Amino acid sequence: MTTIAVKPLVLKDVLLKIATDNYEKHVSGVSWVPTAAQIQWQGLTPDAVFSDVANATWALTLNYVQDWETEDSLAQYLFEHEGETIEMVFTPVKGTGKKTFTADVTITPGQIGGEVNAYATTSVTLGSTKPVIGTVA
Repeated sequence: MTTIAVKPLVLKDVLLKIATDNYEKHVSGVSWVPTAAQIQWQGLTPDAVFSDVANATWALTLNYVQDWETEDSLAQYLFEHEGETIEMVFTPVKGTGKKTFTADVTITPGQIGGEVNAYATTSVTLGSTKPVIGTVA
């Protein structure tokens, strides 16, 4: 049996391209989450039990700080482009030859406002296609 080496991912200097603009300075978290339902069928005998898993559906969660002063900030982009489907490219580690994840996401606006004496941060979950893995040229 082969022992597989591991290089844990630490998000600390990423690229996040949404449509044609970069938003890595606006976000503190990027998570694509798959959800797959368990499918079961039971016949009328004890040995007629079948189970499978449906194809996963994907959602993208962005954690970000609200900025309503800067034109084209992420908060304003999400607000102004609700319902549009756009391409997003996430590069967890900058550099040539590093992995990228690309998917089409459907824009949903995020929360407006927050708590007193704190940065107005929020999260939004966007519908997504399954990310495609590539590499930075």
